[in-house]
Amino acid sequence: MRSTLGPHEYHGIGASVAGIVDSSKSLVIHAANLGWSRVDLGTVIRDLAPKVETVAVENDAKASALAEMLLGKHNILAPNLIYLLLGAGIGAGIMVHGRILSGTMHAAGEVGHMTVVDGGEQCQCGNKGCWELYASERAPVKWFAAARQSIPGAHPPQSISDVVDAARAGDDDALNALRLWAQHIGVGIGDMISILDPEVVIVGGPITQIWDMVSDEINSSARGRGAFTKQRATTILPTSLPDSPALLGAAALCIRKVFADYRIAT
Repeated sequence: MRSTLGPHEYHGIGASVAGIVDSSKSLVIHAANLGWSRVDLGTVIRDLAPKVETVAVENDAKASALAEMLLGKHNILAPNLIYLLLGAGIGAGIMVHGRILSGTMHAAGEVGHMTVVDGGEQCQCGNKGCWELYASERAPVKWFAAARQSIPGAHPPQSISDVVDAARAGDDDALNALRLWAQHIGVGIGDMISILDPEVVIVGGPITQIWDMVSDEINSSARGRGAFTKQRATTILPTSLPDSPALLGAAALCIRKVFADYRIAT
């Protein structure tokens, strides 16, 4: 990357990782989808770039939350927010009173493995009915593929883009898969709102490309679990930084002047 950008002097390198990260040690404790366990990523980066002054490693959802707060176009002033990052997995950056929540084991925000369907599908984590099985971008691909099995000659979808393209073209099976996806996303968001009571929930990931198609379903599901949840004033918004918010957050971590007051809450 540095060779393609030319002979610049680099003062910091930031990295965001989909997994449990001890940012104080630049240590990736566990990243299931990458197959990583206790990877000292900070040392790896320093070995490759020994002249760089600052190295920062953070969970991708936490980095995205920081980027949205500092660089986002929503102009969010709320001290309590959740940044929900939906991709191949699910993670959340939780900000409480203006500080990113890390947790005792640095696993705060690992919401993808909370149970949303009792006795549901088996997850690779060993649990059943995990939110990630129903709300990650893999879920609508799986549902749309299952619906197309009965259609002779139909090609199975390979990615969420295939489902979105079919839905935009008016395919009912694709539309149903996206609606079901939105419902499950909303259910989990509703649970998080009930627990954490944030002013704002920001949603990032491929789903922002079809926010016009799914936002009503997400909001309805999030606010449909009990009278108290319906009374919440929490706003649910798509990220204003659709292009690599986790990378923007990782880069911002390296800017000491900007992050002079950055703290981790435990």
